[in-house]
Amino acid sequence: MRRRDERAGRTGPAGRTRLPLRKSLLGRLLTVSALVASCSVAATAWLAVQTTSVAIRQEQGRNLSTDARIYDTLLGYAAGHSDWAGVDGTVRDLARESGRRIVLTTEDRQPLLDSAAGTAPAAELPTQASAVVDPLSVDTVLVPDAVPVGTDRVDPRAVGPFLLPAKERTVLRRATARSAECLAGMGIAADVVDSPSGRPWVRFVSDGTDRDRELKCLSVDGAATTATEEKALRALEQLADACLKRQGRTGVKLNLDLSWDRGYGQEGTDVGSSAPVPVPETGITKEEAIERRMAEDKAAAAGTTDGAAQARGSGYDRAVAACVGSARREQLTAYVAAPALLFIDGPGAVSVPGFDLSPANTARIAGVTALVLALTVGASVIAGTRLVRPLHALTGAAQRMRDGLDSAPVPVGPDNEIGRLALAFNDMAAHRTRLEEQRKVMVSDVAHELRTPLSNIRGWLEAAHDGLAEPDPAFVSSLLDEAVQLQHLINDLQDLGAAEAGALRLHLEPVFVDDLLGQVAAAHQAPAETAGVTLEVATAPGSPPPPVEADPVRLRQAVSNLLSNAVRHTPPGGRVTLRPYVTKGGDEVAVEVSDTGSGIPAGDVPHVFDRFWRAEKSRNRSTGGSGLGLAIVLKLAEAHGGTVSVTSTEGQGSVFTLRLPAMTDEDTERPKADDEETAVRP
Repeated sequence: MRRRDERAGRTGPAGRTRLPLRKSLLGRLLTVSALVASCSVAATAWLAVQTTSVAIRQEQGRNLSTDARIYDTLLGYAAGHSDWAGVDGTVRDLARESGRRIVLTTEDRQPLLDSAAGTAPAAELPTQASAVVDPLSVDTVLVPDAVPVGTDRVDPRAVGPFLLPAKERTVLRRATARSAECLAGMGIAADVVDSPSGRPWVRFVSDGTDRDRELKCLSVDGAATTATEEKALRALEQLADACLKRQGRTGVKLNLDLSWDRGYGQEGTDVGSSAPVPVPETGITKEEAIERRMAEDKAAAAGTTDGAAQARGSGYDRAVAACVGSARREQLTAYVAAPALLFIDGPGAVSVPGFDLSPANTARIAGVTALVLALTVGASVIAGTRLVRPLHALTGAAQRMRDGLDSAPVPVGPDNEIGRLALAFNDMAAHRTRLEEQRKVMVSDVAHELRTPLSNIRGWLEAAHDGLAEPDPAFVSSLLDEAVQLQHLINDLQDLGAAEAGALRLHLEPVFVDDLLGQVAAAHQAPAETAGVTLEVATAPGSPPPPVEADPVRLRQAVSNLLSNAVRHTPPGGRVTLRPYVTKGGDEVAVEVSDTGSGIPAGDVPHVFDRFWRAEKSRNRSTGGSGLGLAIVLKLAEAHGGTVSVTSTEGQGSVFTLRLPAMTDEDTERPKADDEETAVRP
């Protein structure tokens, strides 16, 4: 048995197009999520960069300070010792204090000392040393500003043969102390400090002092060259003279501050010291030194100098400076340790330096985290509120509908998922309201339609019972008409209910529409003539329409309902026409019932297939019928897999069109059982 499930059901209107992502709820959620994620990533990146940069700068500063302290300590040890034999304790103390690995090697990378020896596996040293520890060639980048280095880059703590014995130090300290006391008596603040060689000198607290008063207190004995210094200075002169002689230049006489040809009484500094001290020539008295100094100052102010103090050419001075520098390094070589390579924090270090978050960085992280959290919560609250507000309105409206209360339409927002949901809810609420009104009207109409024939039957029976009417043939015919009308109404309700419940059974067979229209027209010819209406069947041009697979009884019922409705609403002198034809696509056969009646107002056209609907609002059955005929036509058309539609112009008439699927050649040739039935599915 062949089913017609694919033809059952009414084709609904096309759904609305899918929302673009930028307008959809999903798109908004993705946008908010992406915005929050972007802000979080940006804030995290910024915070990481800021915190790491600050921490790295702080760590680099600490590392540089630690490296400079380690380098300066080892440089001081090398300046005061002729080898590295006793540096073990110093290196280990530095490694323990700094928490870093310290390695010393010779210039050819032969190990001298490794602070990690015995505590960690030996590791290969990096290709680049952290520094070269050489007191005769100081790295000025790592040397603290507190330790001045001359232009020859010799560490001032490398004094070599200029180191004074204790006896000479005592004599010089006494003389320098007397000078400091003298200056204090004149109101000049001065301190006695020791240079690396052991020579004491006077350091003035303020530079703005009276020069003449200073010279009166400065002791000639305290400024005189000691025997140790004289011996070392003469040896240095011999080395410098040998250098100058190789260049074809005359020798030079050096002062204690390593100056030359500067005359007597000039300011100088002790070896390695930057403090000015008098440098008198041997054999002159204190008074002569002071007088010569004052005379030279006056001559300098007047623009003249003694011939013995006249400056030589700049080329000679440069040659002397170079030779004195090389002679000094040559003289000190035997007194200082050999150059060594310094490695700090190489592979296999005792500990890897790191950094801890400072309170400021911790507070910054906490602040940015709180800000991102606040922004996230704020964005979530705003987005959630905008999403939940229409849902609350929908929930409230649904609850009012559940309680049987009238619900006002919910506000419809933008064209997104929630907006469409609100629109669909409003449509559903309006449809529910219409259904409820139709239900009430249907109950009232059913009661009215049943009351009229029952009242008539009861009235005639009571009249016969009371002897007021004779049960003659006219009396019985009247009762029969009312009973038949009541039966028709009940049958219509039963058919409509069966069709809506899916219990209507169809006996399908090939039906030729033109033959069926002729039969229906013949059956309604007499009522049409009585109403003064011309009824005709138009012949389809060309070949007759193909058959349709239908229940001939039900199909005849549908066409009869349309035809009787057209005759009822056509005034005398009007015309009702039945016309079969094949649609343009060739897959459907249409039955058109047109009339020249009163027509249907445009506002009533959508309701013509509703149950108990009449064009005239009066409940007079003679003008409006039962109101179920067109509803039954709709259900029968849907049961056969077809459709029914209406077009009407008020005052000109209406056209009802019933469309049914046409049978193919295969369907026409297929044998059919006599008892084949089809159950209509809703």
